[in-house]
Amino acid sequence: MKSSRAVLALILIGLTALLAACGSSDTSSTSAADTTAATSAAADTCAVDQLALVTPGQLTVATDKPAYPPYFVDDDPANGKGFESAVAYAIADQLGLTADQVKWVVVPFDSSYAPGDKSFDFDVNQISITAARQKVVDFSSPYYTAPQAVIVRSDSPLAKDPSLEELKTASIGVQIGTTSLDAVNSVIAPTDQVKVFNNSNDVVAAFKQKQVDAIVTDLPTALYLTAAVLDNAKVLGQFAAPGGDEWGALLQKGSKLTPCIDKAIASLTADGQLDNLRMTWMAEQAGAPELD
Repeated sequence: MKSSRAVLALILIGLTALLAACGSSDTSSTSAADTTAATSAAADTCAVDQLALVTPGQLTVATDKPAYPPYFVDDDPANGKGFESAVAYAIADQLGLTADQVKWVVVPFDSSYAPGDKSFDFDVNQISITAARQKVVDFSSPYYTAPQAVIVRSDSPLAKDPSLEELKTASIGVQIGTTSLDAVNSVIAPTDQVKVFNNSNDVVAAFKQKQVDAIVTDLPTALYLTAAVLDNAKVLGQFAAPGGDEWGALLQKGSKLTPCIDKAIASLTADGQLDNLRMTWMAEQAGAPELD
Protein backbone atom coordinates (compact mmCIF):
# COMPACT_ATOMS: atom_id res chain seq x y z
CA MET A 1 0.00 0.00 0.00
CA LYS A 2 2.79 2.29 0.97
CA SER A 3 4.65 1.41 -2.26
CA SER A 4 1.58 2.12 -4.44
CA ARG A 5 1.17 5.51 -2.81
CA ALA A 6 4.81 6.33 -3.49
CA VAL A 7 4.43 5.38 -7.15
CA LEU A 8 1.27 7.47 -7.42
CA ALA A 9 3.06 10.43 -5.85
CA LEU A 10 5.90 10.13 -8.33
CA ILE A 11 3.43 10.05 -11.23
CA LEU A 12 1.66 13.16 -9.93
CA ILE A 13 4.98 15.00 -9.54
CA GLY A 14 5.90 14.12 -13.13
CA LEU A 15 2.58 15.34 -14.48
CA THR A 16 2.91 18.58 -12.53
CA ALA A 17 6.40 19.19 -13.91
CA LEU A 18 5.20 18.42 -17.43
CA LEU A 19 2.29 20.87 -17.12
CA ALA A 20 4.60 23.54 -15.68
CA ALA A 21 7.00 23.06 -18.57
CA CYS A 22 4.18 23.40 -21.08
CA GLY A 23 2.98 26.54 -19.31
CA SER A 24 6.49 28.03 -19.36
CA SER A 25 6.81 27.37 -23.09
CA ASP A 26 3.50 29.05 -23.80
CA THR A 27 4.48 32.06 -21.69
CA SER A 28 7.85 32.33 -23.44
CA SER A 29 6.20 32.11 -26.86
CA THR A 30 3.64 34.74 -25.89
CA SER A 31 6.36 37.04 -24.54
CA ALA A 32 8.41 36.71 -27.74
CA ALA A 33 5.31 37.39 -29.83
CA ASP A 34 4.51 40.48 -27.75
CA THR A 35 8.07 41.81 -28.17
CA THR A 36 7.94 41.29 -31.93
CA ALA A 37 4.56 43.00 -32.11
CA ALA A 38 5.83 45.97 -30.05
CA THR A 39 8.90 46.36 -32.28
CA SER A 40 6.73 46.19 -35.37
CA ALA A 41 4.31 48.76 -33.93
CA ALA A 42 7.19 51.15 -33.16
CA ALA A 43 8.47 50.79 -36.71
CA ASP A 44 5.00 51.40 -38.10
CA THR A 45 4.73 54.77 -36.30
CA CYS A 46 7.57 56.03 -38.54
CA ALA A 47 5.96 54.77 -41.74
CA VAL A 48 5.05 57.79 -43.85
CA ASP A 49 1.32 57.10 -43.60
CA GLN A 50 1.53 56.66 -39.81
CA LEU A 51 3.57 59.74 -38.85
CA ALA A 52 2.08 61.72 -35.96
CA LEU A 53 2.00 65.08 -37.79
CA VAL A 54 0.16 68.23 -36.72
CA THR A 55 -1.41 68.30 -40.19
CA PRO A 56 -1.72 64.87 -41.88
CA GLY A 57 0.46 64.62 -44.97
CA GLN A 58 2.34 67.84 -44.14
CA LEU A 59 5.53 68.39 -42.14
CA THR A 60 5.25 71.71 -40.29
CA VAL A 61 8.69 73.11 -39.43
CA ALA A 62 9.20 76.21 -37.29
CA THR A 63 11.99 78.77 -37.00
CA ASP A 64 12.41 82.41 -35.97
CA LYS A 65 12.40 85.54 -38.12
CA PRO A 66 14.75 86.98 -39.23
CA ALA A 67 16.42 83.73 -40.23
CA TYR A 68 20.13 84.39 -40.70
CA PRO A 69 22.79 82.68 -42.82
CA PRO A 70 24.52 80.29 -42.62
CA TYR A 71 21.39 78.57 -41.29
CA PHE A 72 19.01 80.13 -43.81
CA VAL A 73 19.61 82.21 -46.93
CA ASP A 74 17.68 85.34 -47.99
CA ASP A 75 15.54 85.04 -44.82
CA ASP A 76 13.59 82.32 -46.66
CA PRO A 77 13.66 78.90 -44.92
CA ALA A 78 11.58 77.36 -47.71
CA ASN A 79 14.29 77.73 -50.36
CA GLY A 80 16.35 74.83 -48.97
CA LYS A 81 19.48 76.97 -48.74
CA GLY A 82 21.43 77.29 -45.50
CA PHE A 83 22.44 74.63 -42.99
CA GLU A 84 19.24 74.29 -40.94
CA SER A 85 16.96 74.63 -43.94
CA ALA A 86 18.89 71.86 -45.69
CA VAL A 87 18.84 69.68 -42.56
CA ALA A 88 15.06 70.08 -42.25
CA TYR A 89 14.51 69.00 -45.86
CA ALA A 90 16.93 66.09 -45.43
CA ILE A 91 14.93 64.93 -42.38
CA ALA A 92 11.71 65.25 -44.38
CA ASP A 93 13.21 63.08 -47.12
CA GLN A 94 14.21 60.44 -44.55
CA LEU A 95 10.62 60.45 -43.28
CA GLY A 96 9.36 59.81 -46.81
CA LEU A 97 8.00 63.31 -47.39
CA THR A 98 8.73 65.54 -50.38
CA ALA A 99 9.84 69.17 -50.28
CA ASP A 100 6.34 70.18 -51.37
CA GLN A 101 4.99 68.58 -48.20
CA VAL A 102 7.10 70.82 -45.93
CA LYS A 103 5.49 74.00 -44.56
CA TRP A 104 7.48 76.61 -42.62
CA VAL A 105 5.98 78.70 -39.81
CA VAL A 106 7.44 81.54 -37.71
CA VAL A 107 7.91 80.88 -33.99
CA PRO A 108 9.99 83.30 -31.84
CA PHE A 109 13.07 81.67 -30.31
CA ASP A 110 12.02 81.95 -26.66
CA SER A 111 8.48 80.77 -27.45
CA SER A 112 9.65 77.55 -29.05
CA TYR A 113 10.66 75.87 -25.80
CA ALA A 114 7.83 77.27 -23.65
CA PRO A 115 5.59 74.58 -22.07
CA GLY A 116 2.38 73.58 -23.83
CA ASP A 117 1.01 72.31 -27.12
CA LYS A 118 2.91 73.11 -30.30
CA SER A 119 1.52 74.18 -33.65
CA PHE A 120 4.53 72.66 -35.43
CA ASP A 121 6.06 69.20 -35.80
CA PHE A 122 9.59 70.35 -35.01
CA ASP A 123 11.57 73.58 -34.71
CA VAL A 124 15.12 74.21 -35.95
CA ASN A 125 16.54 77.50 -34.72
CA GLN A 126 20.01 76.91 -33.25
CA ILE A 127 18.26 75.66 -30.11
CA SER A 128 20.65 74.25 -27.54
CA ILE A 129 19.69 71.05 -25.77
CA THR A 130 19.57 71.80 -22.03
CA ALA A 131 18.26 69.88 -19.04
CA ALA A 132 15.87 72.70 -18.14
CA ARG A 133 14.32 72.77 -21.60
CA GLN A 134 14.06 68.98 -21.74
CA LYS A 135 11.66 69.11 -18.81
CA VAL A 136 8.98 70.74 -20.99
CA VAL A 137 9.88 69.83 -24.60
CA ASP A 138 11.45 66.96 -26.53
CA PHE A 139 14.72 67.22 -28.41
CA SER A 140 15.99 65.03 -31.20
CA SER A 141 19.50 63.65 -31.25
CA PRO A 142 21.97 66.51 -31.86
CA TYR A 143 22.55 67.56 -35.45
CA TYR A 144 25.29 70.12 -34.66
CA THR A 145 27.65 71.16 -31.86
CA ALA A 146 28.46 74.88 -31.92
CA PRO A 147 31.24 76.86 -30.25
CA GLN A 148 30.59 80.37 -28.95
CA ALA A 149 32.23 83.42 -30.53
CA VAL A 150 33.00 87.01 -29.57
CA ILE A 151 32.39 90.00 -31.86
CA VAL A 152 34.18 93.30 -31.18
CA ARG A 153 34.67 96.53 -33.11
CA SER A 154 37.71 96.39 -35.38
CA ASP A 155 39.15 99.58 -33.86
CA SER A 156 38.44 98.52 -30.27
CA PRO A 157 41.34 98.02 -27.83
CA LEU A 158 39.87 94.54 -27.31
CA ALA A 159 40.74 93.66 -30.92
CA LYS A 160 44.45 94.10 -30.18
CA ASP A 161 44.56 91.41 -27.51
CA PRO A 162 42.29 88.46 -28.35
CA SER A 163 41.90 86.82 -24.96
CA LEU A 164 39.09 85.90 -22.59
CA GLU A 165 40.90 87.69 -19.76
CA GLU A 166 40.66 91.06 -21.52
CA LEU A 167 36.91 90.57 -21.94
CA LYS A 168 36.28 90.46 -18.19
CA THR A 169 35.96 94.25 -18.01
CA ALA A 170 34.02 94.61 -21.28
CA SER A 171 30.31 95.31 -21.63
CA ILE A 172 28.90 92.20 -23.32
CA GLY A 173 25.54 91.76 -25.06
CA VAL A 174 23.66 88.49 -25.67
CA GLN A 175 20.19 87.40 -26.81
CA ILE A 176 17.71 86.30 -24.16
CA GLY A 177 17.10 82.58 -23.76
CA THR A 178 20.35 81.53 -25.45
CA THR A 179 23.16 79.47 -23.94
CA SER A 180 25.50 82.38 -24.74
CA LEU A 181 24.51 83.98 -21.42
CA ASP A 182 25.58 80.89 -19.45
CA ALA A 183 28.75 80.64 -21.53
CA VAL A 184 29.70 84.27 -20.81
CA ASN A 185 29.03 84.00 -17.10
CA SER A 186 30.85 80.70 -16.60
CA VAL A 187 33.79 81.10 -19.01
CA ILE A 188 34.44 84.86 -19.23
CA ALA A 189 32.94 85.81 -15.84
CA PRO A 190 32.76 89.57 -16.60
CA THR A 191 32.93 92.11 -13.80
CA ASP A 192 29.85 93.93 -15.17
CA GLN A 193 26.46 92.28 -15.58
CA VAL A 194 25.83 90.91 -19.07
CA LYS A 195 23.30 92.94 -21.06
CA VAL A 196 20.46 90.73 -22.31
CA PHE A 197 18.28 91.67 -25.32
CA ASN A 198 15.00 90.30 -26.65
CA ASN A 199 16.25 89.19 -30.07
CA SER A 200 19.25 89.21 -32.36
CA ASN A 201 18.20 92.48 -34.01
CA ASP A 202 18.24 94.22 -30.63
CA VAL A 203 21.70 92.84 -29.87
CA VAL A 204 22.99 94.14 -33.20
CA ALA A 205 21.37 97.56 -32.62
CA ALA A 206 22.97 97.83 -29.18
CA PHE A 207 26.39 97.04 -30.65
CA LYS A 208 25.95 99.64 -33.41
CA GLN A 209 24.89 102.25 -30.85
CA LYS A 210 27.92 101.34 -28.68
CA GLN A 211 25.76 100.25 -25.77
CA VAL A 212 27.96 97.14 -25.59
CA ASP A 213 31.63 96.54 -26.35
CA ALA A 214 31.17 92.99 -27.54
CA ILE A 215 28.58 90.44 -28.64
CA VAL A 216 28.69 86.76 -27.75
CA THR A 217 26.77 84.37 -29.99
CA ASP A 218 27.34 81.06 -31.76
CA LEU A 219 30.24 81.13 -34.20
CA PRO A 220 28.38 80.74 -37.52
CA THR A 221 26.07 83.64 -36.62
CA ALA A 222 29.07 85.73 -35.58
CA LEU A 223 30.72 85.10 -38.94
CA TYR A 224 27.58 86.15 -40.77
CA LEU A 225 27.02 89.29 -38.69
CA THR A 226 30.56 90.53 -39.23
CA ALA A 227 30.43 89.76 -42.95
CA ALA A 228 27.00 91.10 -43.86
CA VAL A 229 25.38 93.11 -41.07
CA LEU A 230 27.96 94.96 -38.99
CA ASP A 231 30.47 97.51 -40.27
CA ASN A 232 33.81 97.91 -38.53
CA ALA A 233 33.39 94.62 -36.66
CA LYS A 234 35.37 91.38 -36.46
CA VAL A 235 35.18 87.95 -34.86
CA LEU A 236 37.72 88.13 -32.05
CA GLY A 237 37.71 84.36 -31.69
CA GLN A 238 35.81 81.30 -30.51
CA PHE A 239 35.55 79.32 -27.29
CA ALA A 240 33.83 76.10 -26.28
CA ALA A 241 30.61 76.36 -24.30
CA PRO A 242 30.53 74.43 -21.01
CA GLY A 243 29.54 70.84 -21.71
CA GLY A 244 29.35 71.52 -25.43
CA ASP A 245 26.55 73.43 -27.13
CA GLU A 246 24.54 70.74 -28.93
CA TRP A 247 21.59 71.71 -31.09
CA GLY A 248 18.59 69.46 -31.67
CA ALA A 249 15.24 69.61 -33.42
CA LEU A 250 12.67 70.69 -30.80
CA LEU A 251 9.34 68.88 -30.52
CA GLN A 252 6.35 68.90 -28.20
CA LYS A 253 6.96 67.00 -24.97
CA GLY A 254 6.13 63.32 -25.48
CA SER A 255 5.77 63.68 -29.26
CA LYS A 256 5.38 60.36 -31.06
CA LEU A 257 7.44 61.90 -33.86
CA THR A 258 10.61 62.24 -31.72
CA PRO A 259 11.94 58.68 -32.30
CA CYS A 260 11.29 59.10 -36.03
CA ILE A 261 13.36 62.31 -36.14
CA ASP A 262 16.10 60.54 -34.15
CA LYS A 263 16.05 57.71 -36.69
CA ALA A 264 16.28 60.20 -39.57
CA ILE A 265 19.24 62.04 -38.01
CA ALA A 266 21.00 58.73 -37.31
CA SER A 267 20.64 57.80 -41.00
CA LEU A 268 21.88 61.22 -42.14
CA THR A 269 24.88 60.85 -39.84
CA ALA A 270 25.67 57.29 -40.89
CA ASP A 271 25.65 57.97 -44.64
CA GLY A 272 27.65 61.21 -44.36
CA GLN A 273 24.89 63.58 -45.47
CA LEU A 274 24.98 65.58 -42.24
CA ASP A 275 28.75 66.08 -42.55
CA ASN A 276 28.33 67.16 -46.17
CA LEU A 277 25.72 69.75 -45.15
CA ARG A 278 28.04 71.08 -42.43
CA MET A 279 30.88 71.41 -44.91
CA THR A 280 28.66 73.07 -47.50
CA TRP A 281 27.18 75.71 -45.21
CA MET A 282 29.40 75.99 -42.13
CA ALA A 283 32.98 75.61 -43.37
CA GLU A 284 33.98 79.23 -42.63
CA GLN A 285 34.03 78.65 -38.88
CA ALA A 286 37.49 77.04 -39.10
CA GLY A 287 39.04 80.51 -39.53
CA ALA A 288 38.23 81.88 -36.06
CA PRO A 289 41.07 81.53 -33.51
CA GLU A 290 40.56 79.81 -30.15
CA LEU A 291 40.34 82.20 -27.21
CA ASP A 292 41.94 81.35 -23.88
